[in-house]
Amino acid sequence: MLPPLRLLLPLLALGLAACDQAPRFTQAEPGEALSAGNATVFKRDHNAFSQPSANLSPSRRLDFSVGNSFFRNPWVIAPATTTARDGLGPLFNTNACQNCHIKDGRGHPPGPDAVSAASMLVRLSLPAGAEHAETLERLGVLAEPTYGGQLQDMATPGIAPEGKVRVSYRLHSLKFADGHSVELRQPALEISKLGYGPLHPDTQFSARIAPPMIGLGLLEAIPAAAILANADPDDADGDGISGRANRVWDDALQRSVLGRFGWKAGQPTLNQQNAHAFAGDMGLTSGLLAHDDCSPGQTDCRSARHGGEPEVSDSILASVLFYSRNLGVPARRDLDSPQVLAGKGLFHQAGCQRCHTPQFTTASDAAEPELAKQTIRPYSDLLLHDMGPGLADKRSEFLASGREWRTPPLWGIGLTETVSGHTQLLHDGRARDLLEAILWHGGEAEAAKQQVLTFAADERAALLAFLNSL
Repeated sequence: MLPPLRLLLPLLALGLAACDQAPRFTQAEPGEALSAGNATVFKRDHNAFSQPSANLSPSRRLDFSVGNSFFRNPWVIAPATTTARDGLGPLFNTNACQNCHIKDGRGHPPGPDAVSAASMLVRLSLPAGAEHAETLERLGVLAEPTYGGQLQDMATPGIAPEGKVRVSYRLHSLKFADGHSVELRQPALEISKLGYGPLHPDTQFSARIAPPMIGLGLLEAIPAAAILANADPDDADGDGISGRANRVWDDALQRSVLGRFGWKAGQPTLNQQNAHAFAGDMGLTSGLLAHDDCSPGQTDCRSARHGGEPEVSDSILASVLFYSRNLGVPARRDLDSPQVLAGKGLFHQAGCQRCHTPQFTTASDAAEPELAKQTIRPYSDLLLHDMGPGLADKRSEFLASGREWRTPPLWGIGLTETVSGHTQLLHDGRARDLLEAILWHGGEAEAAKQQVLTFAADERAALLAFLNSL
């Protein structure tokens, strides 16, 4: 027997109210196509991530090209006739920045026949206690005593590489409400051919692929107060999202400041990020990091020839900084498409925007005038979030726990395959496409993932169309 109409009407009203709360987008927002404000570029081919900010003057584009040359061209072993680019190693992961950030895009895990891991690094550390407080304040981690904080799988002649890195995968499936199944792959690191004896038995490992280089200067130009305004470490509003800031050591200022770069927001500035990449990835010293990354037990490494003191001069470091600050972000594509607009609504319906914050305005006193007072749409809050046990690397970094990761910016993500030739996503490249990346979300993002798992095929297609438009 059907219930009387007087009982159905309140239920219908409740259903309509719930639908009314779901966001609806019928057209693009004003300026939404300009992901980087006036710095937005309009390339969408394989060079889309390698363009200077659109608002750079011709003379400033020359400075950009100089920085690009030091980012792109390989460094060589000292001594060499190329004195500006010598000093590679003795231990390193690659000989050029471009080898990791392929076309200024995203790295990937090594294939089975790769000579080196190249665009994927393996961080190393040991569990730390209260007695290591000073080390943790300055370095963020307690390094493995023999191999340091990063495994370097290449070396100059006469020096033993630290080891060989490979990745294997265990597969499991996850089903949507409509029965659609997606296969996920759980990575396992395989480290062999250790050059300096066994690793400490308590060593913690974290694989990290190189992230895209676009828009970094704009992220640096977001006022700290604007980032901190989104932090809710105790989940005071009860929405299940408790983003919090990382506090990291600034080598230049000699104090702890807000972290915003790297997979765990472990670096405070682009200049420091670049200096640490030169040191860890290529074994090159700079004014910020004056010593090679050789542990006391690596005697051959410590006695090897160097390329000057420092090997990366202040002028080269400044050129690379200018280049990395001014790589433009491509404009949005198809943002007026009904499918993309529907996907945007589903993105908000699932609550993804709570961490992937769509919009910021950069500071008026940005490091470069072209980066100042820009309305940008990075789709990141630059805060740390607990992503659950599935993505945990169990390795802390400054204030970030082993389950926390910085929200990665989504701008440009739809051009990943065009630029980098693959769609391997997340910090270790385990996700082979956007849908897999979504399904790895847990912890604070568990509710959003569960919402997505209810989406039908056309809704999944719309959500992916929106993400691919960014």
